[in-house]
Amino acid sequence: MKPKSYITDYNCVTPIGFDVETNWNNVLNDVSGVQKNKIAENSPEFFVSAIKTELLNKKFESEFGNLEFTRLEKMLLLSLKPIVERNKISDNTAFILSTTKGNVSLLKNKSTPPQGAYLSVLAKKIADFFEFKNKPIVISNACVSGVMAVSLAKNLIESGKYKDAFVIAGDEVSEFVVTGFNSFQALSENPCKPYDKNRDGINIGEAAAAAFITSESFTEKFSFEILGESAINDANHISGPSRTGEGLYRSIQNAMKEAEISPEEIDFLSAHGTATLYNDEMESIAFTRAGLQNVPVNSLKGFYGHTLGAAGLLETIIAMESAKNNMLISSKNFENMGVSEVINIITENHEKNIDVILKTASGFGGSNAALILRKKSPRTHE
Repeated sequence: MKPKSYITDYNCVTPIGFDVETNWNNVLNDVSGVQKNKIAENSPEFFVSAIKTELLNKKFESEFGNLEFTRLEKMLLLSLKPIVERNKISDNTAFILSTTKGNVSLLKNKSTPPQGAYLSVLAKKIADFFEFKNKPIVISNACVSGVMAVSLAKNLIESGKYKDAFVIAGDEVSEFVVTGFNSFQALSENPCKPYDKNRDGINIGEAAAAAFITSESFTEKFSFEILGESAINDANHISGPSRTGEGLYRSIQNAMKEAEISPEEIDFLSAHGTATLYNDEMESIAFTRAGLQNVPVNSLKGFYGHTLGAAGLLETIIAMESAKNNMLISSKNFENMGVSEVINIITENHEKNIDVILKTASGFGGSNAALILRKKSPRTHE
């Protein structure tokens, strides 16, 4: 019998908090990190969700002293430190980094890439700092990276290759990323409005998140069993999703099949919800095709913006907090249905018993992923 896998610990560093408790309380109280900011000296202002650099530096110095690291590295180190302190690193521990751009800011005004800009170098730097014993693994598959990193940890544990894994995810708001999305005309001139009929694009965000995934089920605290996962490419377009939601639909179907879960058993759907015209429409079609039109669904992009390689893990963490607290969080900035298939958008916070979570993600290149988790309270552990 193959081992099971459980998420037993997690943390996050975002514009609305440097730990999970602060983030959860701010989301619960409708506090968003999305604000107008200048991302470069000569650039216009954009709505982004960015950590104030002075606050980040102050927090980092209080935890690590005057060590020299990039902004992104500081975010990653801060998110991972408490997880490492609470959980043991062994010879059977994997280290997985999810990021889309890494230290891309180091490329500015450089004719050749500095070593620090390579994702493998970034992963090794973080892994070496905490003295991980195995070679780090990098997942960089557009905006499904965070969900796929959790899926990979599950598969490595269930195959018997590792006993446990630390998964870390992060991306920063950079001039490269913001101007790149702006060239696609994908940025909103306002705080983003996922699934709303007046949505007009995304807000870029930044965050770091970390999780500990293990084959051991703990009895003294909550954990979340990873029941099923899948990632399917819709092979449609380099930046546009399949109009039929084919890749996302198949990802959800595969994950539910592995989990042996029916649509009626899913209590909450944490969706990607970027607030672009085609993504949100595609998701509504995929969810309906999968029989999920009545499942409460939200997008957290109105709170965090689109945090790219961090999004899948960060939003999974907030979804687990929703389940722990049996509280559904509203899909911020949603007012009027703007997708062709009517789905059950959460419009206000309210209590609900949440045991089974579905987390989905979609991204450039036709990538799609789905993850199903089940809450296990101390009294229900086997």
